[in-house]
Amino acid sequence: MAAAARRPHSFYDLGVRPVLAEALAARGIVEPFPIQAASLPDSLAGRDVLGRGRTGSGKTVAFALPLLERVLAVPGRREPGRPRALVLVPTRELAVQVHETVEFLAQALKVKTMTVYGGVRYTGQLRRLERGVDVVVATPGRLEDLIEQGALSLDAVAVVVLDEADLMADMGFLPPVTRILERTPPGQRMLFSATLDADVARLVETFLNDPLVHEVDEAGGTVDAQHHLFLVRHDNKPAVVRELLTGGGRALAFTRTKFAAERLARTLTEAGVPAVDLHGNLRQGARQRHLAAFADGTVAVLVATDIAARGLHVDDIGLVVHVDPPNDPKAFLHRSGRTARAGSAGTVVTLATKNQNKAVRHLMGQAGIKPAQRVVAPGDAILTEVRAARVEPAASGTSIFEPDPEDVAEEDAAPRPVARPRREPRGHPPGRHATRPERGEPRPRPGRARTDQGRTDQGRTDRNRPEERAFTAAWWGPEPWETDGGPAPVARREDRRPRPGRADRAVGRAQRPERDPRAEASAPRRSTTPRPIGKAGKRPTNSKDKGKPKRWAR
Repeated sequence: MAAAARRPHSFYDLGVRPVLAEALAARGIVEPFPIQAASLPDSLAGRDVLGRGRTGSGKTVAFALPLLERVLAVPGRREPGRPRALVLVPTRELAVQVHETVEFLAQALKVKTMTVYGGVRYTGQLRRLERGVDVVVATPGRLEDLIEQGALSLDAVAVVVLDEADLMADMGFLPPVTRILERTPPGQRMLFSATLDADVARLVETFLNDPLVHEVDEAGGTVDAQHHLFLVRHDNKPAVVRELLTGGGRALAFTRTKFAAERLARTLTEAGVPAVDLHGNLRQGARQRHLAAFADGTVAVLVATDIAARGLHVDDIGLVVHVDPPNDPKAFLHRSGRTARAGSAGTVVTLATKNQNKAVRHLMGQAGIKPAQRVVAPGDAILTEVRAARVEPAASGTSIFEPDPEDVAEEDAAPRPVARPRREPRGHPPGRHATRPERGEPRPRPGRARTDQGRTDQGRTDRNRPEERAFTAAWWGPEPWETDGGPAPVARREDRRPRPGRADRAVGRAQRPERDPRAEASAPRRSTTPRPIGKAGKRPTNSKDKGKPKRWAR
C-alpha cells in the first residue's frame, strides 16, 4: 500500500530514511529538486560532494539529509563541547535559516542542533555546548572564538559542510575557514556554492578527497522571474520608488550604501508604507527583529544592502527592486534570486538614470538577462502592474528570525548605566544652595572651606595635600629649642600648628584699611597715552633712524 503511493522520483527512491521523508512531506516537499536528486545518492553513501546550484535550488536539504545520516552512524553518546557535524556559513542570517531546516529534520531523529554566530552573548551558546550537541551551524568568526576559549572541540566532527563557499571567499573568510578545516579530523566533506571560482577551487583541492561534482545549472544560470529595466529621471526616481513599493505586497529593495537603505526605509515609513532596513551597521538584535517583522508580514518592505543578497529566504517575496544597480553580474543574480524561488513567480525591476543606462544594460547582458525596457515617470500604469501581490500578516507563530531567549543580544544584555549622584563642586559643603547665608553674613571663599583647625570634614578630600597624610615630626620637623635629644613626638591633628605664613596673611587681611572712594578720585591718575621711545620723550636723533616708522610703546 505504501509502496504504491511512492513516486518514481521520490526521497524514498534516493535512499532517505522514511522518517526523514515523512518530515519533508509534512512540509510539502515530496519530489526532490534537481540538485537533491543528483547529489543525494553519493552523499548518502559517504562520498565527498561538490555541488553547484543557483540560489533557491534546494541546496540546504541536499546536505542536511546526508549530514544527519552521518551523525546517526557515529557510535557513542553525545559529549559536552564535542559536536559530530559542522556546517559553516558566511552570515548570521544564513546561519539562522540553515539551522531552521536542519533542526526541523533533526527533531524527527532526536538529534540536537544549535547555532553559533556573533552579535549575541556567549552565555547561551556556552550553556548549550555544556549540555551537549550533535550539529553546529556556525559562522567562522564566533566558532574560532569558542575554540580558542576551550569551550568547543572539533576532534569528534565526522562531517563538514561549507555552504555558500563563494560568498565566504568574497567576504575574506577563507583564512579562518582553512584553520577550522585543519582542526577537523578526516571525514566526509561537502561543499555547496552558487559558483565555483578560483578561490573555491583551491579550497576543494586542499580539503576534499576526490569529490563528485554535481552541477544542475549553467554557470550563468538566470532567475526565473520577469525582468524590467525602467529608465527614470534623477529627480523622479524617489517618486517612482515609492509607487513601486506601495500596495501592501512583500517587496525587497536593494541599495548600494547603508545610509541609503536607512534613509529609504525611513522615507517609506513616513509616507505610510511600513518598511524596515537591513545592513551591517545594525546590531544583531535589531537585524533579527527587522527580518522577523518582514517575514511575518508586519512590514511589507525590506530595504537592504547586499547583506541580504545571499541565502536569505522569505516566502512570497513578489518584487525585487534594484534601487541602486550593483557593479557585478554575480551580485545582480544573487539579489534577483530573492524572488521566484523554488518555482514560484516573481518580478525584478531595475532602475537606471540616464548616465547609468549603458552600464546597467551591459551588466544585465553579462548576467544573461534580456529585460523589457521602457522610460517610466511617476503615475504610469506599469508601476501598478508590476507591484507585488498583497500578503496578509501571519496570524500566529514565531518567526525563525526571532532572537533565541538564551541568545540575549549584546546591546540588550549590557548593564544600563546607573545615574551617578550629583557631586558638589570642590571646596563647598553639600547643599550650599539650600543653606545660603543671609545678606550681610560672610560668605565662604571659593577655595577650600576651613576652620581654625584646618580642613573641615564636609569638603572634598585632597589626597595630595599634606593634611591628609600621616602627620609626623619628620614631616613638620620639631623646632630646635623643642628637642631634648630624644625622638620627636608625633603631632596630633588637632594640635598641629597652622602652615607657616597662613596666620600672618589672615592678620594682614584683617588690618587692611578700608577703601576711600573720595581719596581715590582726587588722586592723580597715571597717563596711559603711548609715548615714543627716546630720551626725555623726544624722538631719537640718530641719523640711522631717519625715514623709518616710529616705534611706539606703552
